[in-house]
Amino acid sequence: MIQFEGVSKWYKKYQALNNICGEVHDGEVLVVCGPSGSGKSTMIRTINRLEEIQRGTIRVQGKDITDEKLDINRLRAGIGFVFQQFNLFPHLSVKDNIALSPIKVGGMARKEAYELAEELLRKVGLEEKLNAMPSNLSGGQQQRVAIARALAQKPPLILFDEPTSALDPEMVGEVLNVMKTLAADGMTMICVTHEMNFAREVADRVWFMDRGEILEDAPPEEFFVHPRHERAKKFLSEIVH
Repeated sequence: MIQFEGVSKWYKKYQALNNICGEVHDGEVLVVCGPSGSGKSTMIRTINRLEEIQRGTIRVQGKDITDEKLDINRLRAGIGFVFQQFNLFPHLSVKDNIALSPIKVGGMARKEAYELAEELLRKVGLEEKLNAMPSNLSGGQQQRVAIARALAQKPPLILFDEPTSALDPEMVGEVLNVMKTLAADGMTMICVTHEMNFAREVADRVWFMDRGEILEDAPPEEFFVHPRHERAKKFLSEIVH
């Protein structure tokens, strides 16, 4: 589904990503963890070109996404993305937030798009909020709407960039439960998160990053029990403590 080949990125003299290599397979759940500033969010944002790379190649479903001829809007429409801060349009109702991309990008009829919005809200447990405005929702509800919106174009994969870090603790569970349901349905997912219980329960593999590099690439049972890299051991011991 996704291939990173020697991917590097700089912000002026600061190297944010250093020779990232790895693959994410169809139907796989990958959790990316690591300390703040390790390059996790930068890495995930390169997949739909919210961040541009200076070296290397990224392929999504076999297509080189750095190709100059690529339709970047079409690329982004085919990759679901859930942001840390929800990023819902505040002036649009819940159903209009979800229906916007299918109508504007996918050319779907408005009636059909609203039916899809209702179906997706049912999937995330918010069907009663169809006509609500984002400002009238809790943080957890807004993030669940954001997940429904990310699913609206029926993408083959969905990216989560620290989806629970802006939530109050009591709201984290409701968002993680939706993510677990998607994983159980076979959705290809990359999740940048500090929720290590989620990683243990749901991930097929864990990438541990630090200073722009992938230092560990292992199944969760191996990563949490026998991490190989000293930096990963320190990270895990601090989280447990």
